[in-house]
Amino acid sequence: MIDISESVMQFLLAFVVVAPLLGALAALLPAPPGLKGKSPEQAVLRHGVTVTGAVLLAAIALALGFDHDHPSKMQATTDISWIPALHVRIHLGIDGISLPLVVLTALLTFLCALYSYFKLPSGPTPKAFVALLLVLESGTLATFAVLDLLLFFLAFETVLVPMYFLIARWGGEARQAAAWRFILYTLLGSVVMLLGLLLIGIKAGTFDMVALATDNGRSLTTSVQVIAVLAIGIGLAVKTPMWPLHSWLPDAHTAAPTVGSVLLAGVLLKMGTYGFVRILLPVAPDGFRTFAPYLAALAVVGIIYGSLACLALAKRGAKGDLKRLIAYSSVGHMGFVLLGIATMTPTGVNGALFANIAHGLITGLLFFLVGALKDRTGSTDLDTLALLSPGHPPTSGSAAPNALQTGAALYGRAPRLGGLLAFGAVASLGLPGLAGFWGEMLALFGAFEPAAGLSRPAFLTFMAIGAFGTLLTAAYMLVVVRRVCMGAVPEQAPRLADVHTYEFAAWTPLVALTVVAGLWPKALLGLTDPAVQQLLAGGTR
Repeated sequence: MIDISESVMQFLLAFVVVAPLLGALAALLPAPPGLKGKSPEQAVLRHGVTVTGAVLLAAIALALGFDHDHPSKMQATTDISWIPALHVRIHLGIDGISLPLVVLTALLTFLCALYSYFKLPSGPTPKAFVALLLVLESGTLATFAVLDLLLFFLAFETVLVPMYFLIARWGGEARQAAAWRFILYTLLGSVVMLLGLLLIGIKAGTFDMVALATDNGRSLTTSVQVIAVLAIGIGLAVKTPMWPLHSWLPDAHTAAPTVGSVLLAGVLLKMGTYGFVRILLPVAPDGFRTFAPYLAALAVVGIIYGSLACLALAKRGAKGDLKRLIAYSSVGHMGFVLLGIATMTPTGVNGALFANIAHGLITGLLFFLVGALKDRTGSTDLDTLALLSPGHPPTSGSAAPNALQTGAALYGRAPRLGGLLAFGAVASLGLPGLAGFWGEMLALFGAFEPAAGLSRPAFLTFMAIGAFGTLLTAAYMLVVVRRVCMGAVPEQAPRLADVHTYEFAAWTPLVALTVVAGLWPKALLGLTDPAVQQLLAGGTR
């Protein structure tokens, strides 16, 4: 790409991690007189856009300066002793696995800040909102950039507090209960995960993730690996979320503000699956192999469960919430990611990493669109939204008296919004040529020929169940499009505001990247594959 010195790359990565945290502190200070604009509220929102924009530019510069000929090599590394007594170091670095996640996080946070500048969710002061958004970004980026187990845990936990407050203070109905469930589930999982991380660090004599991956479990007995994988896996599975540890997710998504849902689905869920790939696969391969069939089994149950839950919500008269439906779809999509990881093959793990990025782009777009639909209609209830569809008369109690102000036939009432919703739906169901296709297919191909030591008949069964899940995904997404987008526009139904300029600016990058990743998968797989090959080989390639 472009030649950037290693010292500049180190600075860029440190800037990406630290700048949002400094920006959060600055957001709480009074705005300088020359920067207030029309109001202090506008100034702090502009500050959020500026900081996240600078972080995105730094992340893009990192990607351009990255040595794409050696993506398996840790680059932009910083390694400084922090707590010598515990052998904890401030160790940062990126490779072909973490770089796409860093760029995705920076992009989605910037788009959320831009969207919030024009459409701030109702709640307390904008200062707190912007500060929490920036702390959330810093914690997420640090999770993908740090190479020390204890720093990974600290970064992993940092995101919980800002997301809790974003849901509890800026969310919708039942936001307090949803926020409490979110933080209790994830905290309980994290406590168990910490015990597993400490066990590995103490038994191996280091918390350095690169050294542990190179050791490839040789300094850990099989029993230690099994215990560590079980403990760490529970914490990661809660965040992913894996069935049956997923029950916090639908409530959190339904109650969260639009940007909260975008970030929760787009980047926070990826922290769990990233931990599986970065820590468990290379550090405790024997222990992971013990649990791989069970992980795959739970993954395909999640695929089917999530799809059936979505079909039930999409059914007429079920009073299903569209945000809740997309949340349940995430359970299914992340099931494909876990299935790919469980195969312990380069094909499956590459598919999991691809599906991670695709899910962030597509589901982020869908939550943006559902938020815009709620702003225009006042509802995300599918029965209310579909009230005016031909052949769908209102059922008793299914809509408010003013329900004619909301409705279906979105193609006719807001054609661009309807077209984007249909695009997001077909991308989510895995249409070939769009990003959602490759990750799911590679995960299924990985299950066709799992790693040595894993039962091929069992994984062939899992592959068949997962393939059936893709059909269910297509079914519920097409039902949603038919109910919300299609149909003639009744005369008494007013037109809805179509896509605004700021919405167009926030959504276009997600649409474009979904198409580019679908048509040119090598752009992403060329980064991840060499890094995955080395990771699975324990750094010996």
